[in-house]
Amino acid sequence: MITKKVNNVQDAINGIESGMTIMFGGFGLCGIPENTIAALVNTSISDLTCISNNAGVDDFGLGLLLQKKQIKKMISSYVGENAEFERQMLSGELEVELTPQGTLAERCRAAQAGIPAFFTPAGYGTEVAEGKEAREFNGKMHIMEEAFKADFAIVKAWKGDEAGNLIFKGTARNFNACMAGAGKITIAEVEELVPVGSLDPNQIHVPGIMVQRIFQGEKFEKRIEQRTVRAKN
Repeated sequence: MITKKVNNVQDAINGIESGMTIMFGGFGLCGIPENTIAALVNTSISDLTCISNNAGVDDFGLGLLLQKKQIKKMISSYVGENAEFERQMLSGELEVELTPQGTLAERCRAAQAGIPAFFTPAGYGTEVAEGKEAREFNGKMHIMEEAFKADFAIVKAWKGDEAGNLIFKGTARNFNACMAGAGKITIAEVEELVPVGSLDPNQIHVPGIMVQRIFQGEKFEKRIEQRTVRAKN
């Protein structure tokens, strides 16, 4: 029987080295691989290029890797919740490639599907298009975007089985689904890891062929970036 299960997060991150390019699933703080990020913070790995929709917040998520200066380049869409990110970017300590959110998702999906590049109208006529091939399709200009090339893709799912099949819950599906299989090695951390055959095949969002390593996380804080509540009457 095929098993992708590894014993713990330390086994899962085996082989990640300084200078690598890593994808991190999640949207804001929703569905981020908390355990894996925390494990990487406790290593001496540095000079990482990180592909993520956002850069976490100052004291959580990728913000923890930024605090330790373990990231040399961020490829992201939205980074407005992280003061340390802003400081490093403005001081020139951190290289930043801002990418339209749909383009970021499609560059992940293209890598997942084995498509080397695609054309999109997003960003044409802006600094996003600088240095990129442009073509006209149906009377509209498009720019060519290349698929990402990542050493590892790290995703978080609600439930998974030992063959690597994944089910996401609610909006935690976000970038996790298109990043799974988009790196040379995909690591999945899950809230619940079950034996093969326990999941309804009709409910699986990502098939196990997209995953090389899977483990059950020990703790998930599931923080909310900005909690808004109604004032008491």
